[in-house]
Amino acid sequence: MIHEVDFYGLLVSPMLIWAAIALPVSALLRRLIGRAGLYRFVWHRPLFDFALLIIVLGGVVGIISHWNLP
Repeated sequence: MIHEVDFYGLLVSPMLIWAAIALPVSALLRRLIGRAGLYRFVWHRPLFDFALLIIVLGGVVGIISHWNLP
């Protein structure tokens, strides 16, 4: 069951915490993709970057759910 996280008296959704974890990972992957020159194969870069963030977020949620962390 997913519960809110108590952050100094403020209840925070776990999705916000998971997104905060996924954002730097996605930024690192975007930088690596840019340096490798793979963006030349991408039709719409902002859409690709958003999809990459969603995929990384799904991976973070899957990993945390597998470990039964809050």
